[in-house]
Amino acid sequence: MALPTPTLHTARLRLRPFGDADADDLFALHRDPHVLRYWDAPPWREAERAERFIAACRQLAAEGTGARVAVDRAADQTFLGWCGLLRWNPEHRSATLGYCYRQAAWGRGYATEAAHALLRWAFDTLDLNRVQAEADTRNVASARVLEKLGFVREGTLREDCVVNGEVSDSWVYGLIRREWQPSPAPDPAR
Repeated sequence: MALPTPTLHTARLRLRPFGDADADDLFALHRDPHVLRYWDAPPWREAERAERFIAACRQLAAEGTGARVAVDRAADQTFLGWCGLLRWNPEHRSATLGYCYRQAAWGRGYATEAAHALLRWAFDTLDLNRVQAEADTRNVASARVLEKLGFVREGTLREDCVVNGEVSDSWVYGLIRREWQPSPAPDPAR
């Protein structure tokens, strides 16, 4: 079953399907070693990776296994990053949340605001019961985003990633439908 990629709006953001024109911005995001220092893969070296990412986004939607959206600042359409629901399983009513943002967008509440909009869509439209997320244990800012959204830390995956020879642990977070607070959107300034 195909999963249509939504276009969603918040007070400051527009979440929309990726287009071919996003390749340069996407490559700039994923080639930045500082942005990806807690990521489970090394920075991109080839611009073609962005084109493959966009094609994979379309394939996720066509297969009904996920939806990744580009996140733009509404005021000027500046590309900030992306947010997505992956591993959508309609039988289990579950999915996994992920996101990645340019360093210039950090600390402004954009990740929280965009994820809140995507979670509202996930619980209301997809009728999910559970959304899971993972964060590198060194990535305190990402953990804070998840906790502001109502996610509960459920455990630690020990030494689950080795990137460029560096071993890291990840925290596993879960958000259950009955614990979801759909309104109002979290205060990005908190």
